[in-house]
Amino acid sequence: MKKTATALALGALFLAPALAQLDAAKSSVVAVSKQMGVPVDGKFKRFTAQVSFDPARPAEGKASVEIDIASFDLGAEDFNRETVKPEWFNAAKFPKATFVTSAIKPAGAGKFEAAGKLTIKGITRDVVAPVSFKVEAGQQVFEGVLPIKRLQFNIGEGEWKDTSTVADDVQIRFRIVTAKK
Repeated sequence: MKKTATALALGALFLAPALAQLDAAKSSVVAVSKQMGVPVDGKFKRFTAQVSFDPARPAEGKASVEIDIASFDLGAEDFNRETVKPEWFNAAKFPKATFVTSAIKPAGAGKFEAAGKLTIKGITRDVVAPVSFKVEAGQQVFEGVLPIKRLQFNIGEGEWKDTSTVADDVQIRFRIVTAKK
């Protein structure tokens, strides 16, 4: 009996989809905000992702993304130095932001909703990210835009809570491409 249970457990392990790693060269995570009404893009240069997904069985899928906050790049060193300070991302105290799925469900042809926990600056919120899915050259590609409110994560404290200069609405645009197996 014990051998049968062990064999079944090992069989299930080998049949389960493996976690695919990120193809960093083809992937991106960009935060788009508005400063005085003008869109501003900031790109996270370093992040990792692990994905296990079969479009025929989305409920069994899972994904996690970990972002290196200090890698945020607005295209100018003086701005980059500001964003890591305590008023903004506080990268010294909160070096990582994470998203971990809790459920994935279909939302139309090639479209899915990934529900999960988004943690930024030590604050965790439940979010639902609309995701489009396709396969390109044998790689899984996940793209979407996740709208958030920066003040819900204490991004922009003190004088920066004023949303007339930097808007509260932020769009996190992502393209996650898995490495070929």
